[in-house]
Amino acid sequence: MTTKEFLLQLPEKVDVNALTGMSACFHFELTGEGGGNVTVKLENGQMTTSDGNTGEASCVIKADAGDLKRVFKGELNPMLAILTGKLKISNQGEMMKFAKLLGWM
Repeated sequence: MTTKEFLLQLPEKVDVNALTGMSACFHFELTGEGGGNVTVKLENGQMTTSDGNTGEASCVIKADAGDLKRVFKGELNPMLAILTGKLKISNQGEMMKFAKLLGWM
């Protein structure tokens, strides 16, 4: 499964109870093999994903698809990825919401 496919399937993997009261729009801009652009929206207790970047992002995440996949698999520490420039995040406060959903925190 590519990183883009993983992101597009996130609504099936996330506990809907964790989404209560959350509102955010994330744009993922992934380079390299398995990359592409993906939008993840949290709104009204629901998560939706779409191919491409749509709407106004509250946070933009730029990364190589392989590096992000390693973060998702627990093979690369997210903070280390940020500090070394492998993950570039426009709004770290918003990204914290996403990190909690994925169990990074």
